[in-house]
Amino acid sequence: MPNTLHSPPVRAVLDRLFAAAALDDDARPQLGPGRSFASATAQERADALEAVYMPISARGGDLLYALVRASRPDTVIEFGTSFGISTLYLAAAVTDNAAGRVLSTELSATKIAAARANLAEAGLAGPVTILAGDAMETLEAIPGPIGLVLLDGWKDLCLPVLRLLEPRLAPGALVVADDITLPSMAGYLDYVRDTASGYVSVAFPVEDGMEISCRASVSTPQAGHRRT
Repeated sequence: MPNTLHSPPVRAVLDRLFAAAALDDDARPQLGPGRSFASATAQERADALEAVYMPISARGGDLLYALVRASRPDTVIEFGTSFGISTLYLAAAVTDNAAGRVLSTELSATKIAAARANLAEAGLAGPVTILAGDAMETLEAIPGPIGLVLLDGWKDLCLPVLRLLEPRLAPGALVVADDITLPSMAGYLDYVRDTASGYVSVAFPVEDGMEISCRASVSTPQAGHRRT
């Protein structure tokens, strides 16, 4: 079976992007005098961090690739394109499945242009559509069934995005959330780990942690689990 991740064009792009992302710690994004990231809008944060990669780990990418190959989803949703590192893994997997598409979302125009260029350089632009703008708007009309979701955008929006997509998740759909060690993911984790929410969920030990949740059943939202 083919593995596009090992092809020279894809490997070269991934190696270049991971090397650039390793310099993220040197970035000092600013919002302006008296502004804080806690009070900034999603768009303001995206603009301030337009040069920062914030990628998944390489092992996390391998996990994503394997999950897509195994589950063979017709539609993959990615919340948070950034420079397209995780998108490359998803696109490679649907390419090797010879079926499926990837719909990714991003607020930063700079990152959208860079991600599209990276996908084209790797030869993986075909199955990917990057939706520009607020994910709560761009994903609202995407038809189901959705087979796999990657949540790697702003952490305070991961749960609202999941709740938005829930009515269109296929039975057995996989939802993967990155950076679960961050305190801002606590509410999301409480939700998917509550069996009343309809998921079977497990943490996976890659860098910064990933939560893999299977949509096992459809349940009525509980008190405190209202759609945001």
